[in-house]
Amino acid sequence: MNTIKGMVFTPECEFLPGIVYVEGNVIEKVEYVTPEELSDAERDRYVTPGLIDIHMHGCNGHDACDSSVEGIQSIIAYERDHGITSICLATMTLDENKLHNVLHTISSVDNTNLKGIYLEGPFINVEKKGAQGEEDIVSPDYGMLLRLNESAKGKIVKVSIAPEIDGAFSCINDAKDEFSFTLGHSAADYNTAVRAFDAGVKQVTHIYNAMSPMNHRSPGIVFAAADNDDVMVELITDGIHVHPSVVRNTFKLFGDDRIVLISDSMEATGMANGVYSLGGQSVHVSNKWALLDDGTIAGSASNLFECMQTAIKMGIPKNIALKAATVNPAKAIGIYDKVGSIEAGKTADILILNHDFELEEVIQEI
Repeated sequence: MNTIKGMVFTPECEFLPGIVYVEGNVIEKVEYVTPEELSDAERDRYVTPGLIDIHMHGCNGHDACDSSVEGIQSIIAYERDHGITSICLATMTLDENKLHNVLHTISSVDNTNLKGIYLEGPFINVEKKGAQGEEDIVSPDYGMLLRLNESAKGKIVKVSIAPEIDGAFSCINDAKDEFSFTLGHSAADYNTAVRAFDAGVKQVTHIYNAMSPMNHRSPGIVFAAADNDDVMVELITDGIHVHPSVVRNTFKLFGDDRIVLISDSMEATGMANGVYSLGGQSVHVSNKWALLDDGTIAGSASNLFECMQTAIKMGIPKNIALKAATVNPAKAIGIYDKVGSIEAGKTADILILNHDFELEEVIQEI
């Protein structure tokens, strides 16, 4: 049995001196001890769960929509090496035939770190398409969703939808018992967003980005989500998508139970500056900025571990940033019974971080 000692991240999201006992890939026991029972070096390091990125497109020169098994395996390996031990791969807005091929390829990859598929399009609003391709945007269609999930072997865990477009509420009502919807790429006003949340949408896709803006007379999606305690929101903290002051105030507005840090990373993540692709569109990457030809921000060139570190630099406490990258995403996709915290019986996806919250080691049996 392997023993891991350090300041353990507890299920209550505190750091306490402890010993984690691991057998194979399972946490057998967690024992909390007095500080004196650990060495100086052990007290100076953190023992945390592996990070969970529920919304990322690619990294390391590969994209989920490339329909390459080898590329997906490379993505998973890169993420693990950077402390992200659970991921959901996000698709782009493509025509149905291409999506079937993409979903079939992703679902054919047998790796426990791949927790599911995030369908980001094609059921979105053209006005808020962001870096999504306009020509393949379609009205929400329950039948199409069922066909896509068949190709995905039932592994679609999130579906982005713009509730204001034709067919959206019909699709939500028909599919809400089988699919988990997230409101995204949407120009919905406050009342429409409230109606969507009441209908069963329980998440917001990369809040602030590709959605109706906040206004004191027309509060839009953000405040509709804030008003509903059951809604979680994704937040990109790469230092580019959302201003630090907005990040800090988002945590004040929503609290630390409802924010899910995501990377929304693209294939340029982990690569040099240059020209890359996202959903068939050219993306120019320079110093972490990823822009389409027209200047639209096109996803992120940072991984989730970097996003968590940036959130901390923005003023979010270490334990809260870590919670938003582990506990909350695990709960958002329904896998908290298996991962997301260090508890007996859960999978031993464990990170060792130094005093500066830098990754030193990934402990995971694969």
